Amino acid sequence: MRLSTEEIKKIFIDSGALLEGHFRLTSGRHSDRYIQCARVLMEPKYTAALCSHLAEAFKDKEVDIVVGPAMGGIVISYEMARQLGVPSLFTERVDGKMTLRRNFEIEKGQKVLVVEDVVTTGGSVKEVIDIVKEKGGEVVGVALLVDRSNGKVDLGTTIEACLSMDVVSYEERECPLCKEGKPIVKPGSRAN
Repeated sequence: MRLSTEEIKKIFIDSGALLEGHFRLTSGRHSDRYIQCARVLMEPKYTAALCSHLAEAFKDKEVDIVVGPAMGGIVISYEMARQLGVPSLFTERVDGKMTLRRNFEIEKGQKVLVVEDVVTTGGSVKEVIDIVKEKGGEVVGVALLVDRSNGKVDLGTTIEACLSMDVVSYEERECPLCKEGKPIVKPGSRAN
């Protein structure tokens, strides 16, 4: 089921996922807005609706398996896989390196859909794509809840995002919020 842009935005607003303040993003950059997708993903009805929207875009790609990075991609991977009728995997960081663990396997030639909650620079997704390729899988696309780059990030494949926003972010040394002395928050799952 495809949703309108207004319906998608309403889900993010109703769930309390859109935050304003001074944030250190996973990429290390700073921003005055943050999207806490965990707030959306804690509601099964929102997760199902957003993943249904994304699954529609990949239903004809003959996806064999869905994989996303821990933490943000786990719930999305599961729900996307459920809707596409295929298995779900996730990658994890071990000693700072993204890896496939828990006896998860990607077989040579499998068509893989990579998923993630939020992309700013695409670093974690690129690491997952590299793992898929190392294992001999074929990346058929990337599905995102939020593309904070507003379509500027290049992941070398088809990208489908529920919400695409141009959220300004800054290198720490250039951040006007730091210069104003505003306290910074590091939301999300990674430590500073």
